[in-house]
Amino acid sequence: MDTRKITLSVIGVLLIIASVFAAKAIIDSKTTPKPRPQKIVKTVFVDTVINGQVAIKVPANGNLIAKQRVELYSEVQGVFRKGAHLFKPGQRYSAGQTIIRIDAAEYSASVQSAKSNLYNLITSIMPDLRLDYPEIYPKWQEYLLSFDVNKTTPALPEMTTEKEKFFISGRGILTDYYNIKNLEQRLAKYTISAPFSGVLTEALVTEGTLIRSGQKLGEFIDTGIYELEVSVSKTYSDLLKVGETVELVNLDRTKTYEGRVARINGSVDQASQTIKAYIDVKDSNLREGMYLEANLNAKSEEDAIEVDRNLLLENDKIFVVRDSILDQIDVKPVYFSERKVVLKEVPDGTTIVSKPVVGAYVGMLVKVFEEKSNP
Repeated sequence: MDTRKITLSVIGVLLIIASVFAAKAIIDSKTTPKPRPQKIVKTVFVDTVINGQVAIKVPANGNLIAKQRVELYSEVQGVFRKGAHLFKPGQRYSAGQTIIRIDAAEYSASVQSAKSNLYNLITSIMPDLRLDYPEIYPKWQEYLLSFDVNKTTPALPEMTTEKEKFFISGRGILTDYYNIKNLEQRLAKYTISAPFSGVLTEALVTEGTLIRSGQKLGEFIDTGIYELEVSVSKTYSDLLKVGETVELVNLDRTKTYEGRVARINGSVDQASQTIKAYIDVKDSNLREGMYLEANLNAKSEEDAIEVDRNLLLENDKIFVVRDSILDQIDVKPVYFSERKVVLKEVPDGTTIVSKPVVGAYVGMLVKVFEEKSNP
């Protein structure tokens, strides 16, 4: 009995030892070696430097305004009568066409009365002219025949002698004539005509309104030509020239227009240290108030390149690639725009980084991106 217990005890111990070794073997068999970290090589985009002539364009912007505009004011009083077209914004008028017609029936009657008085006065002196001044009688007779109270009063015959001047003036004819011309000038102000072909942009009265003297009636512009006022740094004031062609682009950058520098202000704005330049532009699609951007051709820089501003480091360095290693070189910026910078002193053939690299540093190992050509 004791022998049997001893045998079972020994077998149990052996089984436990065997289990421990088996478990260790299984654990050791599942242990995998740690992989060695691979060195990451970033791919960069590059360009090869070829120095040349870089045209420096000065950006400017502004809103279009009509080069010709007229604010319509009334110099007389009366009721606004209906014309051939409604007096509404957007209404077009040709040059010479009536825009506003104010009722002038009462005033016109007084002008007609004054003309009639002048006609009667000249008629009354004709017998005296025939007797005392027969040599001037024919021209005054011809003047009476051409006189029409329904038309503009014709100019008086030219008086060649002092006797004739004294005689005509002494009868009050000159005074009446110039009074009538003054009345006719005022009568003409009851009608406002278009000084040029254009469109009504503002209408402050309507037909039937009682218009008072000095009242603003509206605004009229010429849609054939517009003007863009831009502010340019005084640095380029000596480079801008009248007559120079300017490229203009709309806010959405979908359309371009060609303008011309028409005027350049002679004074510098003290607050902003800029000068005003005025650009003429013509196009049927343009409207007053449109926002346009202009690129003024200021000058050209020789032996230079143009790159994105975000490639410039510390304002005077850029990254280059030498034997798959990043390095830096010193450069000389000569002009900054909103997105670009013009650089000098970059040797021809230098391989420069053309797009920013995240986490770049001098000595970094890189790989140059090569575009695959289609077979």
